[in-house]
Amino acid sequence: MSETAELLQQHVIDPEVCIRCNTCEATCPVGAVTHDSRNYVVDADICNHCMACVPPCPTGSIDHWLPVLRSKAYTVAEQLTWDELPAPQSDVEWQGEATVATPAPAEVHVPPRSAAQATTNLYGPKSPISAKVVGNMQVNEAGTDNETHHIVLDFGSLPFPVLEGQSVGIIPPGLDAHGKPHHARQYSIASPRNGERAGYNNLSLTVKRVVQDHQGQPVKGVASNYLCDLKTGDSVQVIGPFGSSFLMPNHAGSHLVMICTGTGSAPMRGMTEWRRRLKASGKYDGGQLVLFFGARTQQELPYFGPLQKLPKDFIDIHFAYSRTPGQPKRYVQDSMRDAAPQLATLLQDPQTHFYVCGLKAMEEGVLQALQDIAVGAGMDWASVAATLKQEGRLQLETY
Repeated sequence: MSETAELLQQHVIDPEVCIRCNTCEATCPVGAVTHDSRNYVVDADICNHCMACVPPCPTGSIDHWLPVLRSKAYTVAEQLTWDELPAPQSDVEWQGEATVATPAPAEVHVPPRSAAQATTNLYGPKSPISAKVVGNMQVNEAGTDNETHHIVLDFGSLPFPVLEGQSVGIIPPGLDAHGKPHHARQYSIASPRNGERAGYNNLSLTVKRVVQDHQGQPVKGVASNYLCDLKTGDSVQVIGPFGSSFLMPNHAGSHLVMICTGTGSAPMRGMTEWRRRLKASGKYDGGQLVLFFGARTQQELPYFGPLQKLPKDFIDIHFAYSRTPGQPKRYVQDSMRDAAPQLATLLQDPQTHFYVCGLKAMEEGVLQALQDIAVGAGMDWASVAATLKQEGRLQLETY
């Protein structure tokens, strides 16, 4: 091999394992990840091996590296056609004096120190588990945009252990436009660890019916419409569970600050319901629950009715609506700033855990609000943020 030949550990995504959740593309700081209607891929000409996309990936499909000659690196167009990872290139020899580009160490995303041990990847794409639909109801006002459903799936006697904050993959039936079976889509679990119905082997999902793309053009989301149209008794193919860091602390005296929009409320509902059950059983230790929940209008907000029934001394709820006719636009970060004294106190308490879930666009605003609140209270935000991340007390799940 020529001394000038450069060997590359090319970063690739396993199309058989990927659940197309968009986490990698959303977290890549250099825009190296892209996708079409079928595959997510990494552009070797852009990827700098920073590893920012690796820890957030719920399935591990992003953590793959193929030894190639840089001159023969797989193009984006080639990767978009893959149904599985290719075999190693036959002309790559890992001897001699060639320059080798290797990935940098990945930043580790840790769960809260007292979190329970999560079970992950129990059922993969090649061996999904079948669940039965035992409930499907709309949980925002009928006739509004962003129709959202609460769907309950029962696993019968087959094991499917989950924790609050985890997610599952749903495999829609049928074939895609290329004549291939549909890939799984990811949905956060909206129920606590002991089931949507306590003591039963079931869980719930919060699903918005997708009827348009991000540009507002009409499109029918394959998985979301399939799920929203399910009837009681239907069977669903499920993989997972996924997620080992976006977990709640087991210590019932810890404080939870939950910040979400739309279906990002799913993990927050699971955490809140688990705390409610602990309180009912006498095992609650007084930890505060604070919820900042955003939607375009009250009518579109999922679970508005049930939230209103929760005791005020159990959870402090702040709603923010961005499209209420005749009212100024308000986002979750605006509500956070209104609650600055409360959040400043919680930021200084080592028992406080922050959870952010929703559209990627909200993440920057939420973090800026936390920074402004911290600085306004005389704290060094860089130090506070570093501590929160190191201790697993700041969890971000945006898409």
